[in-house]
Amino acid sequence: MKQSEMFFKTRKETPADADSINASYLIRASFVEKLQAGVYALLPLGLRVHKKIEQIVREEMNLVLGQEILMNVMQPRELWEETGRWESAVDIFYKLKDSRDKEQLLAPTHEEQVISIVRGKINSYKDLPLSLYQFQVKFRNEPRAKSGLLRGREFMMKDMYSFHENEADLDKYYDQVILSYNKVFKRLGLDARIVEASGGIFSKLSHEYQVYTEVGEDTIYYCDTCKFAQNKEIAEVKEGDNCPKCDGKILVSRGIEVGNIFKLNKRYSEPMKATFVDKEGKENFYLMGCYGIGTTRALATIVEVFYDSNNNKMVWPKEVAPFNVHLLSLGKNEEAEKIYNGLQKNKVEILYDDREISAGEKFAEADLVGCPVRLIVSPKSIEKGGVEIIEGQKSEILSTEKLIDRLIKLGDN
Repeated sequence: MKQSEMFFKTRKETPADADSINASYLIRASFVEKLQAGVYALLPLGLRVHKKIEQIVREEMNLVLGQEILMNVMQPRELWEETGRWESAVDIFYKLKDSRDKEQLLAPTHEEQVISIVRGKINSYKDLPLSLYQFQVKFRNEPRAKSGLLRGREFMMKDMYSFHENEADLDKYYDQVILSYNKVFKRLGLDARIVEASGGIFSKLSHEYQVYTEVGEDTIYYCDTCKFAQNKEIAEVKEGDNCPKCDGKILVSRGIEVGNIFKLNKRYSEPMKATFVDKEGKENFYLMGCYGIGTTRALATIVEVFYDSNNNKMVWPKEVAPFNVHLLSLGKNEEAEKIYNGLQKNKVEILYDDREISAGEKFAEADLVGCPVRLIVSPKSIEKGGVEIIEGQKSEILSTEKLIDRLIKLGDN
């Protein structure tokens, strides 16, 4: 895409109300726009990153036989009264009345609706297990919306729900999703570790995926030797204790929660009378699991981890970068056009800065866009034999032919 044609307007100043790195960077770099506290719009660059995060999650959910659906944001009161949650979790709900004076809810989660969809359709053990997932906007009336996209009132999430005939089958699938989530976060460039935590309003216990970083709002106690880790809210250990699982010592860190998984068992299927007939012909309630990843939260976490505040520079992990390649023309548009057309023809994701602005402005904005590979076409590079290619700390001059061949192969990896 040509930068002259893209909706892209950076800011030089830091937003006065930005209370986190991700909020400051994403607004200044024209990835998002803040509408109000806890509510952000994704602009073209931000949406490209989010779509890539979404696709990574989708690919991994499909590998564990998840089937994608799309449920509704607005849901009737009657559905939530079946589980007793219409009143029990009232503090985080956005409620409204329609023109017929019928009470509705902007869904913060979708257990009720997914059960409503499945019951009556899946009524035999032969139809189990079943796993359904979606990418959907969620609404939660956070009393303290803060930290940019990390704690919002409106946000994007992948939530998956699995249905099973017995505990052994639920346990088996739960373990498969753990491995799947490990792959998701690795592909996102995040070192996310599994942590025991409270299930809040959803279940008694859960497992969270936490990225250990000092900007996180959770406190995690973890072992320096094994994988033992607990959120402070349920922790039975403190810093310096011996690990209850091995001979290691307990350390403490802040963390950002990027995903969570729950064994719901019959928590929602029983009150909603969602049943199936087992092998013996008996009627049983489904056992369920729930698996969430905050996709806009993951986007913000990547920024918190990879943004270089000292140099005002971002380098996105390759799999989620808005574009793989950023081409800068410094007064050599004719040569740059040839490279741009050659890479586009070969399906290389490229952003081409063809604007008539200073080199300093182009470099500063390229630092904010944060593509993994930068190409510079200038009188100096042409004099040296071609195009300057910068990957991380490495820089070299390549001919146009070699450059295109290199980037095509890079895109295949």
